[in-house]
This record gives sequence, structure tokens and C-alpha cells, in this order.
Amino acid sequence: MTRIESDKTIVNKSPEEVFNFLSNFNNFEKLMPEQVTNWKSTEDECSFSIAGMASLGMKILEKKPHNFILVGKHGSAPFDFTLECTMLEKNSTEAEVQLAFNADLNPMLKMMAVKPLTNFLNILVTRLKDIA
Repeated sequence: MTRIESDKTIVNKSPEEVFNFLSNFNNFEKLMPEQVTNWKSTEDECSFSIAGMASLGMKILEKKPHNFILVGKHGSAPFDFTLECTMLEKNSTEAEVQLAFNADLNPMLKMMAVKPLTNFLNILVTRLKDIA
């Protein structure tokens, strides 16, 4: 199993506000970079394409209010994966957020995907800091 983590980022919102934002996939579209196309979402599921990579579907599998969301593969994807969204309270108006992508990647795919996926996760947390 390959684990790819974003940078830890401080968001100027409470963990509850960040959790509520990330608990709804309709909000995720605002975080996506321009390489993401064909976005479709409901509150609990989404699907999209990443230019030059793959089409992915995701579904919220587990929520622990105000500090953890587990997202998993849904529908077609070239490999099994989960995405962990962790929110830690720094104080009443700040949360430390980190995303972690866990995937079953073969060695060749791992070599090609680690850097773009790390960049992708860092874009998401950076945009979260600006939007949420």
C-alpha cells in the first residue's frame, strides 16, 4: 500500500466548519485544479477526470464529526484507494488539515503517480485554506 500525504495546513476556520465543508462533495469542486474535468457530485459521491491520468469516482465511507472523513473508491478507477481527511483543532478558530491518499499501486504506477498525486493533494489543502 502506498501512502501519499499532503502538507499540514492551517485553515482559519474551526475543525467543525472544515469538517462540514469537506463532508459534502458538492463543495469539493471549488478545490479542484483546472486539470479536473467532468465533475459530477452529490453530497456523498463524486466522479471526475484528471487530464492525462484517469477517471475516478469517490464515496464518503466514514465520518467522525469534526476531525476525520474517510473517502473510498466508487465506480470505475484504475486501482483501489482511500483518502483520509484529518482536522485537528489548533484553537477555536483554526484547524490543522492534512489529506492522505492510500492506494494499491504497482511499482511502475507508483513511480509515475507519487509526484502528481502529492502536488494534487497540496493544491486541495492550499485551496481549502482560501475557500473554506
